[in-house]
Amino acid sequence: MTNTTAPTPAGGVPLRQDAGVIGLVGIAHMVSHFSQLLLAPLFPWLKDAFNVSYAELGFLMTLFFVTSCVVQATSGFVVDRFGPRPVLFGGLALLAAAAFGYAASTSYWMLAMFSIVAGVGNGVFHPVDYTLLNRKVSPKRLGHAYSVHGITGSLGWALAPAMLVPITIASSWRVALVCAGAYAVVVLVVLLVNRSQLALGAPAAEKAPTSGAPGAAAEGNFGFLRIPAVWMCFAFFFFYAIALGIVQAFAPGAARELHAVLLATAGLCVTVYMVCSAGAMVLGGFLAADPTRCEKLVAVGFGFSACVALVLGVASVPALLVPVMFGLMGLGAGIAGPSRDMIVKRATPPNASGRVYGVVYSGLDIGQAIAPLIFGTLMDHRQYSAIFIGLALVQAVLIGSAFNVGRVRRTALAPMAASA
Repeated sequence: MTNTTAPTPAGGVPLRQDAGVIGLVGIAHMVSHFSQLLLAPLFPWLKDAFNVSYAELGFLMTLFFVTSCVVQATSGFVVDRFGPRPVLFGGLALLAAAAFGYAASTSYWMLAMFSIVAGVGNGVFHPVDYTLLNRKVSPKRLGHAYSVHGITGSLGWALAPAMLVPITIASSWRVALVCAGAYAVVVLVVLLVNRSQLALGAPAAEKAPTSGAPGAAAEGNFGFLRIPAVWMCFAFFFFYAIALGIVQAFAPGAARELHAVLLATAGLCVTVYMVCSAGAMVLGGFLAADPTRCEKLVAVGFGFSACVALVLGVASVPALLVPVMFGLMGLGAGIAGPSRDMIVKRATPPNASGRVYGVVYSGLDIGQAIAPLIFGTLMDHRQYSAIFIGLALVQAVLIGSAFNVGRVRRTALAPMAASA
């Protein structure tokens, strides 16, 4: 009997089947990103409620992402061994529990404890998601699958402030967090009802990749760690996460101080950024269909975003235009999103998706753990322009990192091509 869960030649998997898997993975990914921003949009209220500084609030995010990093790097092995579905369900349940825990917190240290719980839940998603997409989606639709995956993540980031801030203004931050927990529970129920679409069955041997990942280096559970391109991808995601952490947690507050933006409008900035990023990922998914131009797309996208960030940091911008500028930064990041994921795919050896994506995407968690410590301190010292200048510099580093990944991968492939 043919194993229909393994990748098949282009056209061999019905569109409806691919769409079902992409959709279920996407809504789960949306909860992951949504949960990453449960606290940041509420910083102005939490600061007063618990009498803490921005640096202390940033430390909660550091706890979240350090925990997520450790879990992400190790959960890839669990996913490869036991399959992604039970790991995914466990992650969603923990995120729901953490949201309810935040809402019930009566001290800063309770928030810290539930930040760790949320970090454990968040750490499973990238190894789970990319294992499901790479194993179950037909190759010709994989670029679009990455695009949808990125779009749903951005929409999750956009939904968090758009949902939490109005509910907090209308009621309280505790009610907002209870609503967030209920949202995670609803998505978990949807996935449980449709769990058959997420089943992989027995692992199938993957064909040696033609896109550039040296298959021979993947022998053994830890063989992929000898692939230089994997570590270059890790570095890329580290800097990407720092940029993302700045945008999500500190850039809106810095814009409020620099350009006299109202509190409600500052909260809207992240939503506009993420919605524009999600929209641009649709185009980015089509452009990423040609993997040879991925590094160039990353350069164009983040180069444009860096220029916009510099303008926000050094120029006088009317308050009403600030959300528009955030939207422009989101467009640049969105164009680059699917190409970013395709770069990792090309560096991934066969039968190691969970492990590679777990290690590579742990760079995201480390970057987002470090960013609050640095930029929260800058906020406490009222260095608001430095927030945007730092954002532009990190985005410039991303451009060099993307080309470095391509260079290392091509260098690894050169001996293979010479011996062929």
